[in-house]
Amino acid sequence: MPKKMHFQLFVLNNLIWAILIIFFSINALFTPSFMQYDNVINIFYHSSILGMLVLGQGLILLTGNLDLSLESTLAFAPAVAMITATQWIPGLNPYVTILLTLIIGGLIGFFNGSIVAYLGIHSFIHSLSMLIILRGVTLFLVPFAIFKLDPVYSFVGNERIIGNMPVAVVLMFAVFLIMHFVMGKTPFGRYLLATGGNPDASYISGINTKQIVTYAFICAGVLAAIAGLLAAGRQDAINNTMGKDMVLLSFAGAILGGCSLDGGRGTPLGMLGGALLLGMIDNSLTLIGVNVFLLYACYGIIIFLAVLLDRAKTKWRDHLFHQESLRKLEENVEQRVACKTASA
Repeated sequence: MPKKMHFQLFVLNNLIWAILIIFFSINALFTPSFMQYDNVINIFYHSSILGMLVLGQGLILLTGNLDLSLESTLAFAPAVAMITATQWIPGLNPYVTILLTLIIGGLIGFFNGSIVAYLGIHSFIHSLSMLIILRGVTLFLVPFAIFKLDPVYSFVGNERIIGNMPVAVVLMFAVFLIMHFVMGKTPFGRYLLATGGNPDASYISGINTKQIVTYAFICAGVLAAIAGLLAAGRQDAINNTMGKDMVLLSFAGAILGGCSLDGGRGTPLGMLGGALLLGMIDNSLTLIGVNVFLLYACYGIIIFLAVLLDRAKTKWRDHLFHQESLRKLEENVEQRVACKTASA
């Protein structure tokens, strides 16, 4: 592959970071108070919950599927765990409650993945039903907010460490780095990309594609439960509206970060860039005083632009590979002509 094409593909795969730097620079120059230390930390803090959902949605998009129920899992998992600890099994150890939250998220992901992979139900239809079911059950179980959580349970979402840095931010970066390693250095990461890129060829080559899809949904469910832990800790309470309307932003963040709606493309670090860009946009719009209703419209525009960007990147990547194929074909023709000329 020529160096020029290699560079162009590198730019396409890391376009989100260029957009992030440009957007940050513009806001640093023109948005009041944007560059203050506390505000930058605040952007990271508010991106941590969405970041977990973006990563979960991105992993599922890599397999060529989607999950609308992540935002409901965010509320359902901590709600059931906390009700268990306060009503069904009073006095349950808070560490066990945290573990229970993650297990509930993983079980929901396992159920979703099994239905999609083994029963062949389209992920959009199934996850839409789960979105409504889980939200409805959460509304029933938690009609009013559960206040004053155990300090251990709210630690990751509420506490701060050196430099006033929230624990949630440290956790977010740690999770993304771990997933980046898993995706780049382990067979699971390669199988995940292969399953989304070409499921038939992956199956023929020996990859258990149904199992890989199920694993992706389980990871996403656990990540949504972690997002629920962060949200509950931040407000020191659990309510039935946690995570509402965040699933569409999780799509936008994943696609902006390089994931393709067709599956098989994307990296965790790119998804991190997408989550940070969304957090930065939300922060800057708030600082300049945009009306709250226009904020909602802005989110829709962001999702629209993310889809357009995905299509543009796909077309440009296809164009590059098409040009490379033509170049190799011309080289082969020239070599054959040269051989015939030499033999004559």
